Amino acid sequence: MDQETLPPNKRELLKQISSPHNPKEESLGSSSHKPSPKPFWSPLSLQMSIQEYELLKEDDEQCLRKYRKQCMREMHERLSFGPRFNGVHELDSGEAFLEVIEKEHRLTVVVVHIYKAGVKGCEVLDRCLDCLAAQYPSVKFCRINAAVSGAGEHFSDNVLPAVLVYKAGEMLGNFLAITQHFSDEFLATDVEAFLTEYGLLPEKDFRAAGDEADVE
Repeated sequence: MDQETLPPNKRELLKQISSPHNPKEESLGSSSHKPSPKPFWSPLSLQMSIQEYELLKEDDEQCLRKYRKQCMREMHERLSFGPRFNGVHELDSGEAFLEVIEKEHRLTVVVVHIYKAGVKGCEVLDRCLDCLAAQYPSVKFCRINAAVSGAGEHFSDNVLPAVLVYKAGEMLGNFLAITQHFSDEFLATDVEAFLTEYGLLPEKDFRAAGDEADVE
């Protein structure tokens, strides 16, 4: 049929049917080419993401090391089967001396330093035991003045400083004038080696080793 003789509405319908394009597309503009979408990242943003990932990875590794160390410490404490102590405990009477020996945990080693003010070596030994107490928290280090021990007559100046070692109420070591085994300027390592030689100290506490590793 001659399109010119058709009514305008039919002519428009025929045009739409025969056209391969969507009328909506034509209404958007003469060009059917759509601009390609922009990428959601750029080389700079990708680089920043890698840097952030490395930082997060490093943080995760540090957290993992701390978590493992904490787990090992907790396991070590459970396997120690005994209480932990802090510093050297001062005993103020003979009764306190007997109590710490008889009532302490059966697996706890008790090291008692008997001293007297002014006696050579007592003050230095005190400082050494302070150091050892920090390295062996499962050992109970104590000191008592011979004058208040209730047995002052047995501890004259020539047998001081004395170190007595107990476990489960039994005496494991009795060292009178212990400084005779050391040089004039002895250190905590000398006292440690002496007690270790007699098997009176446990394996060095894991916590002390862990703290040294943290310093790296």
